[in-house]
Amino acid sequence: MQGTRSKLRRGVQPFWWPPSLIMRQAGSALLVGLLTRWKEMPKWFVRSGFRCLPGAAGSRGMGCIGFPSHPVWEMTTACNLRCVHCHASGGERMADELDTGEAKNLLMELARVEQFRMMAFTGGEPLVRHDLYELLAFSKELGFTNTIATNATLIDDAVARQLKRNGVVIAAVSLDGYTAETHDMVRGESGAFERAVRGIHALHRAGILLHINITAMGYNMRQMEPLAKLVEELDTGILLIYQLVPVGRGRLIDTAALDLSENERLIRFMAHAQRYTSAIMEPVAGPQYWPFLLQRACVHGGPTLRLSEKVFHGCSAGRGFIYIKPNGEVWPCPFIEVSCGNIRTMRFCDIWRTSPVLDDLRHREYRLKGQCGECAYRRLCGGCRGRAWAVTGDYLAEDPSCFIHAENGSGEKT
Repeated sequence: MQGTRSKLRRGVQPFWWPPSLIMRQAGSALLVGLLTRWKEMPKWFVRSGFRCLPGAAGSRGMGCIGFPSHPVWEMTTACNLRCVHCHASGGERMADELDTGEAKNLLMELARVEQFRMMAFTGGEPLVRHDLYELLAFSKELGFTNTIATNATLIDDAVARQLKRNGVVIAAVSLDGYTAETHDMVRGESGAFERAVRGIHALHRAGILLHINITAMGYNMRQMEPLAKLVEELDTGILLIYQLVPVGRGRLIDTAALDLSENERLIRFMAHAQRYTSAIMEPVAGPQYWPFLLQRACVHGGPTLRLSEKVFHGCSAGRGFIYIKPNGEVWPCPFIEVSCGNIRTMRFCDIWRTSPVLDDLRHREYRLKGQCGECAYRRLCGGCRGRAWAVTGDYLAEDPSCFIHAENGSGEKT
């Protein structure tokens, strides 16, 4: 085992190799800065930009869910909260979750994939899993940089320091309301907001870069502006604005999902807010952000569009980004509830190479349907495949909430 582990450690490339990856990551941030006239971009590069690089390890630019090239493992469905929109229907532990030995085998398999340098741990709530620190340490030993998605309510100074010691470089914390009343309603527990903010401060003191996730939905759309200001006050490096995709427990509140006009309003807000915030903002389930920025700058084709396609990744489902469920099922993303295989019956590398679902998504520009298949921005955006799946049951269908459509390949909005 020791020899295998040492060999695998050498196989996980460091985040800075090859240097072209860092150039692409920096290029994507610079292009966002130019397209949004981001006033705080120099400050962000100095304060947070370089610290983001280990967490973006292996990324070939900016895309949905932040960085396209990384695995996310949903360690458990167990959670101390009961969020109304949880795609994992978090609460109770799944009966057939991977045990510690199976989890380590999974991590060793993931270490064999050349593109992967960062490992993301999520749930449920990862901190309720008894072997979290052991698995973080094992992942670090393999050569991965670790990130964790958490509600932060269980984090104090001792927990934050333990996370730091075990290789966590970025902590993604969810805030779903500017007020405690809204956040606590969404999270299903009184006091969740106060405890999350306390956890955020502990993460700061431990030297872990803060990454805030906001899920935009009917309950909080009017709070986006003050929420963005709160994120600024919390000294955040990365801000991901999710859109509610009606899967998991989110199916019960599907009327709170954004429609086409609300999607446009949110993306316009993001483009405006980026100009003034110190955090870099990225969309989740809203890949129209990238073509919107280009269309607003009158980029409909030519060399600028081709350059943008190299650093903006749009929907990342299955083409770099991959999602592993607690029982070993492999999905393209948390919103596409389609199994590509199970690591208990197949090697992950075989799933990664041979899954027909992943092949569809990696060659989506030739297989997308409806207006997404005809759009001039299909390589750069591709529509939200999770939203297409949730609404139509077809992950290649057109994105029903897209407000940008190409006409005759011109990129002009119809």
